[in-house]
Amino acid sequence: MTIQIAQAPAPRTRLYTAEERARRDSTRWTLVQGILAPAQFLVFAVSLVLVVRFLMTGEGYWAATVSVLIKTGFLYLIMVTGAIWEKVVFGQYLFAPAFFWEDVFSFAVIALHSLYIYALWTGAFAPEGLMLTALAAYAAYVINAIQFVLKLRRARLDEGSAA
Repeated sequence: MTIQIAQAPAPRTRLYTAEERARRDSTRWTLVQGILAPAQFLVFAVSLVLVVRFLMTGEGYWAATVSVLIKTGFLYLIMVTGAIWEKVVFGQYLFAPAFFWEDVFSFAVIALHSLYIYALWTGAFAPEGLMLTALAAYAAYVINAIQFVLKLRRARLDEGSAA
């Protein structure tokens, strides 16, 4: 009896194959992601200021709440359109090897934002608890955004070395 041990796939040397890069460059979903990502960051920055303002002064709860809801809407939208982008480029909706860990962490970000929505809807947390939940969600979002920026940088370096 022979026991075979599965081996992990060899690490990719480039983020995209030539075919994946061609699909990435030709799909409209790349442009959609390119517009939504900075828009989401702008909404995040405004919301962060409003959330911190509320936590420091106790003022502006409504504005902070609305801003977190808008930020969460952007997050859901970018996740759905990002999954479509991954399907077009890599042939699967999520967890393509090139973006596996970014997708894994994205679910933590979504879970924290969704916890905020749930707690707001059910009244499970007091206003301060809600805003602290938003800050936790935002910290996770920043980590996830850094992951994606590093991937974008890697893709540009890959393309530069290929030229």
